[in-house]
Amino acid sequence: MEQTKEKVESPIKLNYKRVFLIGFAFFGILLLWQVYDSWGQKFLSRLFMEALGTNDSEQVQYLVGMVLALDNLAALIMLPIFGHFSDKTHTKIGKRMPFILVGTFCCAVAFPFIPVFFHFHNLAGTISVMAIVVFFAMMYRNPAVALMPDITPKPLRSKANGIINIMGYVGGACATILAILFNVDTYLNGGWSSGGGNIWLVETPFLIASVLMVASALVLFFTIKENKIEKEMADQMRRGEEMAAIKDKIDDGKPMTKANLTMLLLILVAEFFWFMADNGIGTFMFNYTEYYLLSDFSKASINVIIGGLGSVLGFVAGGFLANKIGRKRTVFSGLGLTLVSLLVWFIISYCVPIVTPAEGSTNPFPIYIYFVWAVKGFGMSLVHVNSFPMVIELCSNKKIGKFTGYYYASSMAAQTITPCLLGLLLLNPNFSWQSLPLYAVSCVTVSIIVFVFVKNVKTNKTNIKKGLAALDVDD
Repeated sequence: MEQTKEKVESPIKLNYKRVFLIGFAFFGILLLWQVYDSWGQKFLSRLFMEALGTNDSEQVQYLVGMVLALDNLAALIMLPIFGHFSDKTHTKIGKRMPFILVGTFCCAVAFPFIPVFFHFHNLAGTISVMAIVVFFAMMYRNPAVALMPDITPKPLRSKANGIINIMGYVGGACATILAILFNVDTYLNGGWSSGGGNIWLVETPFLIASVLMVASALVLFFTIKENKIEKEMADQMRRGEEMAAIKDKIDDGKPMTKANLTMLLLILVAEFFWFMADNGIGTFMFNYTEYYLLSDFSKASINVIIGGLGSVLGFVAGGFLANKIGRKRTVFSGLGLTLVSLLVWFIISYCVPIVTPAEGSTNPFPIYIYFVWAVKGFGMSLVHVNSFPMVIELCSNKKIGKFTGYYYASSMAAQTITPCLLGLLLLNPNFSWQSLPLYAVSCVTVSIIVFVFVKNVKTNKTNIKKGLAALDVDD
């Protein structure tokens, strides 16, 4: 009688070193956007106030919102396009790397010209260069994000996404430190309105950001060999496909099943509304600090750092929580924490009046907002670290760029609408800076209601390395 031996497959594992290196791409992305958001809204507000001859910041926010919305509208169109193109691209350096390198270097060259045009009071020039930066940032953002799931099995993508996001927030923290060291208010108060001011106070952060972006892209290029890694990971990627937490099996030769399509649309709609909330308050927080709280611009930068620390903790916890209670429940937990923190902000902002400071001084930044931002950062990181893997779970490895495009199209649609909508709301006398947290509360509530209908698909028992064994890395 012939004996047969059952083949035992080795456990799939997450290569932490490799994921960390891929994270340099996201480092460059968030570094760019944090500098862009921190300074961009200030530049546009001052230029539009100057153009319209007004000192009322609320009267120009709809214009600021429209410019930021147009940037995001362009991104909404380009992200899926570049994602699809990168899926179909095959070169000696991989399918994502050409887009990452070209986009990063072009961004790095154009980025420092934004403060130059602002310094010379050139509104059209400032907006034009911002548009160029956005175009090339979109060229590399989708391929950079898609690089992680390209070489990470599906059950491990929440943990990997946590590491990627931590690297991104390190980039955001670098931008925030730059905002503290090179205070834009010091520059503006130094004579900008009369044609003066030390341009290096605003130019230096942009130059440093450009250098760091290029450095991060070079680290990625010299350490991640896409084609080689793709061959090495082929077996684990196949097994990860079999473990996918989806309702129906994926068949590239057929349209998405009704169950999978419904799940995709619900996630994207819920994502749209939580980005409406998060991006809305993030975009206008620096103006909220200056024009409503009457506090110093740099205090809002400290607030961003505190929120970032909360986010880092959430990124660490998000992957582990998903393994214990599932991705859907983890996302729900994050949305719930976010809603609670925003409600605290909303209630206290209506109970504590803002006192006009003495001339030449500013109000202290409210301590409770630091708490709000820390909890919100933790909560939203639980959401982000699991929602993206939930979307790309619904496609095969051949369409990761395309589905990454769907994910970012939803977020960019929200980021297109929310600054414009908030700017228009601020023109209404019944809606002021004080109502900013109420806006966020409303949007998060809608996202929770939509996300209720997402099916909670449980993963099968997976053979995944745990403990010290999971820390093995390949050279």
